[in-house]
Amino acid sequence: MSIPSPAEGVLWLGPVPLRGYAFAIILGIIVAVWVSERRWQARGGRAGDIQDIALWAVPFGLIGGRLYHVMTDWQLYFGDGANPIEALYIWRGGLGVWGAIAFGAVGAIIGAKTKGIKIIPLLDTIAPTCLLAMGIGRWGNWFNQELFGRPTDLPWGLEIDPSFYPEGPGQFPAGTTFHPTFLYEFCWDILAFFVIVYLQKKLRLGGGRVVALYVMAYCLGRGMIETLRIDNVQLVDVLGLRWSEWMSIILFVLAAAWWTYATLSGRGMVEEEVYSDPAKAPANDTTNDPADDTENDADKDNASDVSDNGTDDEESSTKA
Repeated sequence: MSIPSPAEGVLWLGPVPLRGYAFAIILGIIVAVWVSERRWQARGGRAGDIQDIALWAVPFGLIGGRLYHVMTDWQLYFGDGANPIEALYIWRGGLGVWGAIAFGAVGAIIGAKTKGIKIIPLLDTIAPTCLLAMGIGRWGNWFNQELFGRPTDLPWGLEIDPSFYPEGPGQFPAGTTFHPTFLYEFCWDILAFFVIVYLQKKLRLGGGRVVALYVMAYCLGRGMIETLRIDNVQLVDVLGLRWSEWMSIILFVLAAAWWTYATLSGRGMVEEEVYSDPAKAPANDTTNDPADDTENDADKDNASDVSDNGTDDEESSTKA
């Protein structure tokens, strides 16, 4: 028993082709935005804020992710015999997570500024949902048969067409299966999302500590999974670690430092106010809860009874 890879990395919507990689990225973004919107409104945010901010964050994230990939794997596009124009072929795959996170955060901050939204509460809201986007997006690697792990005999080994081997056909014996690192990261990211959301509610985390948890969780999972991968990368052999492993270590330490600072300084609790500009905050909701309507009706009935009793008493006094 093993996991087969797609015969082709394209989904067909009737006569229209859709790259499986692009589909996974788009689906991940849609899910993350939808969940973020619900989380934001639960904190008192205005409906539609997250969609508006996504119009900034998503393009920035895609550009940053592509730039990071091209910079770290520059020989694929600017080496001997390479075609530089292919650096623009984002649909073929190739997005660096750290570049996407950094540029996406910049886009989110710009969007927040235009709407008078506080940065830290916003980032604490959307950070866990990034794990959903990243986990779902990893299925794009499955469609492209890329970034798989080393050979394994485990029942869930991934079948890969020999033409996708890092060093070409013949690198491994026929029938070799590989660690499905895309699936490992998907499972890790989804689990981390639920754990972080639970801890945020349980401990009333704020002040950037949710962001710190997100970074630490992703770095921990990515660091472990990275040790399984055998794909060729350009920035390697820095004390025997891949560049992405170093990034995971550095960012984990920085996130842990921020968590510690926010906790010790007392700034790590959830903020009730999410708008820096009161004029841009949503107006108070005038729609009553059904329970409130019931209570109001009961109050009216009581008032009516009191009024009726008072009238009856007056009539009785007159007759007397």
